[in-house]
Amino acid sequence: MKALCQIARLELEKNFALRDVLVSIGILGSFLLAGCMVGPNYARPAATVPSNYKENPDFAIAQPSAAMAKGAWWEIYGDTQLNSLEDQVAISNLTLEAAQARFEQARAAVRISRSGLYPTASGGLSVSRNRVSLNRPLASSTSANNYSDFSIPVDVSYEADVWGRVRRTVEASRSEAQATASDLASVDLTLHAELALDYFALRGLDAQKHLLDSTVVSYQKALDLTQTRYRGGLASAVDVAQAQTQLETTRAESIDVEVQRAQFEHAIAVLVGKPPADFSLPLLPLTVPPPAIPVGLPSDLLQRRPDIAAAERRVEEANANIGVARSAYFPDITLSGGGGFESTSIGTLLQGPSGFWSLAGQAAEVLFDGGLRRGVSQQAQSAYDEAVDNYRQTILSSFQEVEDNLAALRILQQEAQTQHDAVAAAEHSLSLSETRYTGGVTNYLEVTTAQTAALANEVTAVNLLSRRLSASVLLIKALGGGWNVSKIPSM
Repeated sequence: MKALCQIARLELEKNFALRDVLVSIGILGSFLLAGCMVGPNYARPAATVPSNYKENPDFAIAQPSAAMAKGAWWEIYGDTQLNSLEDQVAISNLTLEAAQARFEQARAAVRISRSGLYPTASGGLSVSRNRVSLNRPLASSTSANNYSDFSIPVDVSYEADVWGRVRRTVEASRSEAQATASDLASVDLTLHAELALDYFALRGLDAQKHLLDSTVVSYQKALDLTQTRYRGGLASAVDVAQAQTQLETTRAESIDVEVQRAQFEHAIAVLVGKPPADFSLPLLPLTVPPPAIPVGLPSDLLQRRPDIAAAERRVEEANANIGVARSAYFPDITLSGGGGFESTSIGTLLQGPSGFWSLAGQAAEVLFDGGLRRGVSQQAQSAYDEAVDNYRQTILSSFQEVEDNLAALRILQQEAQTQHDAVAAAEHSLSLSETRYTGGVTNYLEVTTAQTAALANEVTAVNLLSRRLSASVLLIKALGGGWNVSKIPSM
């Protein structure tokens, strides 16, 4: 039967003369129950997938945690404040609600497409009182010139989906709805990741401000000591001025941190759906290093990234649209029928003699369209090729993101270890300089130089910790955040 369907398709696509159309209609009648569907059946495009990540061998792999498995990946950081904020994103974020509304629109579009698989029926009731002219042509003196007309008509029409146009349309709509569901998951993942990034950046600024504030306290003590030594004739006014400058400069830096912190706090407020004026976060310095992230195999990425799933679903949609375009080469088959009751008296309206009915069938074929159908088919094929390329590019980009953040975590960890040694060396240098100054061996310039170096190295260490946590968030996002294609609705 499939072979006969294929022969029928080829014959109808090649011939457009009227006699061939009539032959095609005859063939159509033979295969009406066969349910032929034009267009290629979908197969997922092949894509190049590496056997392992380039950065994977040098990166510590942890076992997947329960939090990652169920999608609440932020719980692996063990921060109750972050967990609370992430929960609010799913409830109150307006961008996420808009994405949900887009998904509902796509789901409704599937129902609209499926309606074409069923007949359309309409009914009504009409009542009229009429008067006809006695001078009309062929009028009879015995006929009544006043009469009533009562009618209850029911009409049914059905376009037979012989060539699968409607079924291909349903397939395209279903794929688009599934792609939109994946888009919704991508928006959800992006918003949760953005919140985590802002949160850790804010906590990094809290750590930086805590460091600067404690440094201000130390510099204030150093200034007090220098002023005491100045009054005792053991230090110069230059030493006092240098100590004062160092103190005020650091105090200004501490105040400046509040600008960035306020911006991140406002961004977090918007992400959780609250006005910035009604939202605040207490100071909480960042101290915990990032946890180990379960990476898995590169082939898993195709199942764990919602944007890859969305791109793949749109490939199937484009494939189905090829079938929709090709169905235009075949005749449209429409079946219609009607019936009801009609009478001049309401008393006899529902009696047997008042009934009427009709049945009709129609086949229509376009004989000439100036290349319209060919252009539409070529356009659908090109759209499919574009969707395949976008799908493969999305996969390549996803591997790049994973590799980027694996490399970032590995390199930043090494840098943090080196920076830890630099902080220790700077603090030792500062301690020696303060001892030398107190003993009168050197002037205060050496102390301020050592203070500046120590503070700079400590700030760098804090920033590295914040960057490492941000890289871990981006890695989780690149890995799909615990999402899986099994969560795509079947529609």
